[in-house]
Amino acid sequence: MSITIIIKRVIYALLLVMLLNSPTVVALEENAPEGVTTRLVIQISENDPLKQKLALSNVYNLQKFYGMDNIEIEVVAYGPGISLLYPDGKEASRVRSLMAQDVIFTGCQNTLDTIKANTGKEQKLIEDVEIVRAGIARIIDLQGQGYRYLHP
Repeated sequence: MSITIIIKRVIYALLLVMLLNSPTVVALEENAPEGVTTRLVIQISENDPLKQKLALSNVYNLQKFYGMDNIEIEVVAYGPGISLLYPDGKEASRVRSLMAQDVIFTGCQNTLDTIKANTGKEQKLIEDVEIVRAGIARIIDLQGQGYRYLHP
């Protein structure tokens, strides 16, 4: 076995040890409410009906797999993906249904400001959608709190 292969294996082993001992894994255990074993943030940044539908199906399937009381999910929509949160959108009834099952949906104020600047009209979102200043910053903050990340 060459020295290069040995060095690569040692580096991979060290990276694995560092990953398993990372603060993110510890934060998940420390910050999660009692009973919650998994916390997930899902990014929606495209106006692609198939991807949006897939993301909502992922939410439903994960709740079914883990049990609704064992998983926290937040869907963060920004850029063209904000269309998922339109009250008259194709998936609006599914979004409302998932919100009733404690899934948090978050919209980006920066995106809403851009829409208003470009169209002159204020875009409304589904009632009770949370608004944050910057969607991508929200995702980063949630990852810092131990949330896992998914971008379908």
